[in-house]
Amino acid sequence: MTLLALALMGNAAVAPDPDFDQWLQELAAEAVERGISRETVDTALADVEPVPEIVKLDRSQPKKPSDFCSYMSKRLSPTRIARARRVLEEEASLLAEINAEYGVPARYIISLWGLETNFGDYMGDHKVLNALATLAYDPRRGDMFRQQVFGALQIIDEGHREPDRLLGSWAGAMGQVQFMPTTFLAYAVDHDGDGRKDLWNSTPDALASAANFLRASGWRSGETWGRQVRIPKDLEGAPKQLDKRRRLSSWQERGVRRHDGGDLPESTLLGSIVLPKRGPGPAFLVYPNYHVFMNWNRSTFFAVSVGTLADAATGRTPFDACSS
Repeated sequence: MTLLALALMGNAAVAPDPDFDQWLQELAAEAVERGISRETVDTALADVEPVPEIVKLDRSQPKKPSDFCSYMSKRLSPTRIARARRVLEEEASLLAEINAEYGVPARYIISLWGLETNFGDYMGDHKVLNALATLAYDPRRGDMFRQQVFGALQIIDEGHREPDRLLGSWAGAMGQVQFMPTTFLAYAVDHDGDGRKDLWNSTPDALASAANFLRASGWRSGETWGRQVRIPKDLEGAPKQLDKRRRLSSWQERGVRRHDGGDLPESTLLGSIVLPKRGPGPAFLVYPNYHVFMNWNRSTFFAVSVGTLADAATGRTPFDACSS
């Protein structure tokens, strides 16, 4: 019986799966071949078992949210914006250190932190190895998640986290900024200097790691991400024109204006227009740093929400993303 079939059975008892056991043994052998210690592999995988509910969650995920305004309303609530403003003050010293080292302003780090885990409140309580092994065993995206299993084992082997404390989302994202294991290995940093890259309990490590990711993804220091704008009706139905990167003076000539109706700023930045609703509705003139947010999460909704929350938290622009 497949994992998906078991998932659809709801709370019915799940019988041991000899095929999974064999698969896990083969994975363990490959992990050792990759240089992970036998002790780590044996200890970390000793109690790993498939979780049918995770397959069900994976199958039920929508490809993307459909209502931009509803998404923005939930993600950028007045409560979250107010808390982001408080956190900017509370963590000002740490954020200044991070900005000095990585060139990423505080408001963007706080925005990502708030949107990913509500400032560390909701990091997920799934056993990451169980989750990743389940998704790796399932054929739908097995190869991708197999690499994440090896990444999780390496994190344990390097001493950053014990197996029973390696907790995260149902898809294996971990810590205050929700890094997948391979992202952790590539970008996590030990900012507090205690010898561990602890994205769960160390806010300095978590926020510095987020900044390190952004810098490595092409963050352009001293530049903003974008702004909400008004566009003329003829541009709403011309997606190929909107996708082109132009100087702001060129967009100005084509009738694009600030959201309040004012002229666009004088700048050498190149920008393109994003319409999250694909047609009449909110429009955003976005710059290279917007595309860095897209490297974090390939979602237009998410990328716009990061920039908009950062602006709202610092009073740069009114939060008015869903007005016409």
